[in-house]
Amino acid sequence: MKKIIYTFLGLATMTAVVNAQEKKINKANQNYKDYAYAPAIDSYEKLIQDGYSKEEIFKNLGNANYVNANYQEATKWYEQLFQLENTSIDPEFMYRYAQTLKSLEKYVESDVWMQKFKAAKSQDQRAIKFGENLEYLDNIEANSNRYDIKNLAINSKESDFAPSMTNEMLVFSTARDSGLTSRKIHEWNNKAFLNLYKATANEQGDYVSASKLSKALNKKTHESSTAFTKDGNTVYFTRNNSENGKFSRDENGVSRLKIYKATLAEGEWINITELPFNGDNYSVAHPTLNKEETKLYFASDMPGTLGESDIFFVNINPDGSYSAPVNLGEKINTESRETFPFITQDNKLYFTSDGHPGLGGLDVFVTNLENSHKPSIENIGRPINSEEDDFSFIFNEETKKGFFASNRDGGQGDDDIYSFIENKALDLNCHIKIAGVIKDMETGALLAKAEVMVYNGANEIITKGITGNDGSFSLDGDCAKGDYKLVATKEDYNQGDKMFATIAAKDITDVELSLEKTRRAAPIGTDLAKYLDIVPIYFDFDKSFIREDAKVSMEKVLAYLREFPEVHVQVRSHTDSRANDWYNEGLSVRRAKSTAAYLISQGIAEERISYKGFGETELTNECSNEVICSKEKHQANRRSEFIVVK
Repeated sequence: MKKIIYTFLGLATMTAVVNAQEKKINKANQNYKDYAYAPAIDSYEKLIQDGYSKEEIFKNLGNANYVNANYQEATKWYEQLFQLENTSIDPEFMYRYAQTLKSLEKYVESDVWMQKFKAAKSQDQRAIKFGENLEYLDNIEANSNRYDIKNLAINSKESDFAPSMTNEMLVFSTARDSGLTSRKIHEWNNKAFLNLYKATANEQGDYVSASKLSKALNKKTHESSTAFTKDGNTVYFTRNNSENGKFSRDENGVSRLKIYKATLAEGEWINITELPFNGDNYSVAHPTLNKEETKLYFASDMPGTLGESDIFFVNINPDGSYSAPVNLGEKINTESRETFPFITQDNKLYFTSDGHPGLGGLDVFVTNLENSHKPSIENIGRPINSEEDDFSFIFNEETKKGFFASNRDGGQGDDDIYSFIENKALDLNCHIKIAGVIKDMETGALLAKAEVMVYNGANEIITKGITGNDGSFSLDGDCAKGDYKLVATKEDYNQGDKMFATIAAKDITDVELSLEKTRRAAPIGTDLAKYLDIVPIYFDFDKSFIREDAKVSMEKVLAYLREFPEVHVQVRSHTDSRANDWYNEGLSVRRAKSTAAYLISQGIAEERISYKGFGETELTNECSNEVICSKEKHQANRRSEFIVVK
């Protein structure tokens, strides 16, 4: 972002005029130390032309270009830094280099350096968020193409950004018409100081002309980032620390940012006062109000900040006083820059960051503050975000319209303001897909109409469903990181469960759970051969001994009888229709007795087993006397059954 103000020390000014011709390295270092990056860059480049090649020069050149959003230049100097021999590379340079590579659309190379950064600083929030979202480009793509954007006609050749709305009027910050004398140029980037301007749309809805907002608000300082109350009578805005409209500097010559408040009376802005939580040794900037106007959100590098700048809020008390600032925490803030917050009427927080995975430079992100215990941080995607800096996003959820600023190619100036219309909302309820199959443990068969439920760590059901005919299920689950339990139930099966974990809100699509059939005592009259789904006990023609192939089925009957010792069965045996009736009746009795004897020989109590022969009286098919049938059909009638009688 080449406009100056998004990084807090970006408004640093020097107590003495920099000699543009200074070439000595100590002077260049002093410029860099004093945040006079434009002359520092010039001096360093001349030193390199004169043959200097030092680690400190490449570091400072990379950083000076980085904070001024000259990412291509920053990449060049970081590359030369890494090529130096015997150089101990601070992981922060790895991170910044990875960011600059993104701005050149070198995402594969960027990810390689992010992996190096992650290995060097595994506990850094930026490393953690990268590791949890390795498919960040796919996620950004999924969130993209939801906006139509348009460059505003009121943009100038200078920096225009930080839009806000009040009573149908667009207010923004700009470096236009500030004069070009040396006292009105600050040396962060050799650009003019900022003033607040206003514009009103014409009948076609276009903004074609702009004018200064108010002399009372615009002083000989930077002014930007306004937030108006709904009635338009109070404004919070960002300004350099000042006294009587002039810069007030700290002992290092740095003028910090502060938030000021003003009220409107008879068309004039009066009672301009700075807020009590400002400080002379840190910056506070970019205010925004919640719907109820009971909280003021802002960005700051005050003590307690996690990174270069964090997002905070204060409560606005009924008497007009303010609570102590509260940091939004590491779910939102990282070790880099989180800034330009904006709160919608539905309590969604849009903010700018180069610490969360993005496309390059500063990107716009959103989270639902109603889900503060498990916030989903979403990159809102293209075309709002680009490989350059995209920031100061505001949005009216009712009209689906808004504005943002960007220094992308194709604009009119350093930073341009764009209007947009949202065509499709982004779901921030943080869901993932939990999918898989339920099977029979013994056979592997897919089980239809099994009930599937997912429990969270507090043993609460968060989602449930029923498997389809193919045994599959697909549920809309909770994306909060943690351990979960999937439980499946089905009639005639024991309940089964399986633990799984969600990481980085990724879909879980390969869950497989097998259920064991429930062993219950079958009701009286049940044929255990059918109940246990076993191959029938068949006999050879005119034989009564138990065949070897039948013993497999017999073992399952034995297992059932051992599991349910109260069950009594009657073995009922049958013959085919060949031979005469009285012979077949005797043969069936011998078969029944042989089957019962086998069960008893395997340890089943004799009193639990009875037997009876039925001859050819209960055939399973049409193969009665004088009917010609195949061997297979006759075989089907030579069988034993196990009927539960008690």
